Amino acid sequence: MENKETYQYEIVEKLSFKRYGGTEDELKAAHIILEEIEKAGGKGEIMNFEIPAYDCSVCKAKVVAPFEKELEVVPYGCSGQFPEGGVDLKVAYIEASGDDYFRGHEDLTGTCVFLHTLDYDMYKQLLARHAAAFVAISGKWYGTDETEDLVPRMLREKMLHMGQIPGFVVRAKDALEVVSKEAETIHLELRQENRTATSRDVLAVIEGTENKNESIVITGHYDSVLVGTGSWDNATGAAMLCYLYNYFVKNPPKRTLRFVWCGSEEQGLYGSINYIKQHKDIIPEIQFCFNFDMNGTIFGPNICFITGDQDLKTYYEQIMKEYGYTSNIIMTVHSSDSAPFATFGIPALGMGRGNRGAFEIHTRHDLMPTLSAKEMHKNGEFAQFVINRVANSVKLPVERKLPEDMKKKVDAYFWLDKLPDYKLFD
Repeated sequence: MENKETYQYEIVEKLSFKRYGGTEDELKAAHIILEEIEKAGGKGEIMNFEIPAYDCSVCKAKVVAPFEKELEVVPYGCSGQFPEGGVDLKVAYIEASGDDYFRGHEDLTGTCVFLHTLDYDMYKQLLARHAAAFVAISGKWYGTDETEDLVPRMLREKMLHMGQIPGFVVRAKDALEVVSKEAETIHLELRQENRTATSRDVLAVIEGTENKNESIVITGHYDSVLVGTGSWDNATGAAMLCYLYNYFVKNPPKRTLRFVWCGSEEQGLYGSINYIKQHKDIIPEIQFCFNFDMNGTIFGPNICFITGDQDLKTYYEQIMKEYGYTSNIIMTVHSSDSAPFATFGIPALGMGRGNRGAFEIHTRHDLMPTLSAKEMHKNGEFAQFVINRVANSVKLPVERKLPEDMKKKVDAYFWLDKLPDYKLFD
């Protein structure tokens, strides 16, 4: 590491290209990280795993009555398909998932539903009422292809566990016309084939000097979505792990550190889930998780997602006072790669920085100009301080367990409370 003040920023620059999970670009990014591990004098490895993927050959939508309009749409991957030539369906717009919103739409057979949010409750309603298709509305009402991206989405495995409904994504601008002009019939065509793709994690271990059988896992995903360069989300987190690895490989703590640069987080936390699947024997040794997702922006504030109890919150607050650091604290499940570890009762600190009001993720605007080498360095130095404290403590600051209210949040996050027969790690 030639200049620690600018090191993370330089790594983010190297990683600022599309790194979608399961692609050659993701593999390219994995090798960049592996090279940094080796430059630091350590040893890393790439861990392969399979993820759901699809190839779409036809995706079309056209309002045919009482007016005609071609709609620009992209697919919900792995959501199924129609017979060749497509289907004509009735049109319904349903605002939300409560039963009252479905009044008059008790039977959606032969109907395509335009909707805003595809969550568990909405998908359950669509399945129960036999919806023939759905169209998710994306972006702003004034958005065009010159101002925003229309990005394909994936039907997550937990939805596929419930059932399959062919799905599309449409611009809000076009959906506004469909709804305001009271479209009645739409012609839809969707042909796609499911397949698998190879994604990968990058792994490195620093063995503890004393308590070798007690591990701390340090995670952060390095993949991106299909648009933009993913500089903030999450080349910054990947760079943070490189920064921390550089320090700890030269200053090994008492406890073992397991670094996991996770692939395919954006498609559904596949990197952390598959790490657990392939390392079941060491999961009992993991006592704590640090996760880094989106750091180093010019605008703040710093943020910490605490997946744990009040004792962990108090501990973190005291460390901030000791160090002179400020951070907003949110007690919840971090929607990132620490979440799968939480299903085993492993507490976590999810550390980041940013201003979602000023900056964007998952769009073409996630770019380098929002980021600061100075702020990345500040975030990195504080993270190093905290990990040092935890990894070298005589006794870990908190037990390896979660309070009941947090367990419920973890179950709700993965829908385990709603789908008791759904197995996250099968």
